[in-house]
Amino acid sequence: MNTPQTPDHTAHGEGGLKIIGAGFGRTGTLSLKVALEDVGCGPCYHMTEVFHHPEHTKEWLAAARDQPQDWNKLFAGYQATVDWPGCSFYAELMEVYPDAKVILTVRDPEKWHDSVVNSIYQGPQFNWLARTLFSVVGFISPNWRTMRKMQKALIWEGTFHGRTSEKEYAIKVFEEHNAEVQRRVRAEKLLVFQAKDGWEPLCAFLGVPVPTDKPYPHLNDRASFGKPDAEQMRRMGKRPFLFRLMAWLRFRRRHQ
Repeated sequence: MNTPQTPDHTAHGEGGLKIIGAGFGRTGTLSLKVALEDVGCGPCYHMTEVFHHPEHTKEWLAAARDQPQDWNKLFAGYQATVDWPGCSFYAELMEVYPDAKVILTVRDPEKWHDSVVNSIYQGPQFNWLARTLFSVVGFISPNWRTMRKMQKALIWEGTFHGRTSEKEYAIKVFEEHNAEVQRRVRAEKLLVFQAKDGWEPLCAFLGVPVPTDKPYPHLNDRASFGKPDAEQMRRMGKRPFLFRLMAWLRFRRRHQ
């Protein structure tokens, strides 16, 4: 099992981000996070980091509302960022970290949309019990409530304008974003990458040796999305029963 790296917060202000992931979620970003950490380019920020550091949710919500951020403080100790929320600010991050390389993770648009609506999107198809539990948890947990607000402001409303479930529209947004990244980023600074490409192009772009003792990671596919690993089980065991029930309902819905 790959263990997420913990950032060294004493590194605050030293070096900054070296890799900026511009690809939307559900394009192999968790696999890329682990791959980057495996080749010494971590720790890598990813939406999972927000769950581990709920104190970050207020900062990301403020950023989603166009309030200025201290990116060095938010990314203290990290060498890379991929996935949401960071990908929504790739252009701003390029200005703050002009020497950073940019990785645009891509995927077949149809498969990408199918993956989004059947995993991370919490739209009207959520059953009444799940919606009620989310509301209750939001009431008793300010950080969870802020997390939900951040995701809505940044992704579901801010990026997809409340039309995530509309396949044609969501794919249009996805493809326009990918095209914009390729227009904005200089070719020598950009890698357009799919998980199926494997180690070779990624390592060549980063200037690091290709691992010979492990395959390129393939994590968080639709079949396993939301299924907790051993570390998550350990963390979940310390959570109140309501949190554990809510997590189970989310996993169950995605695999019906």
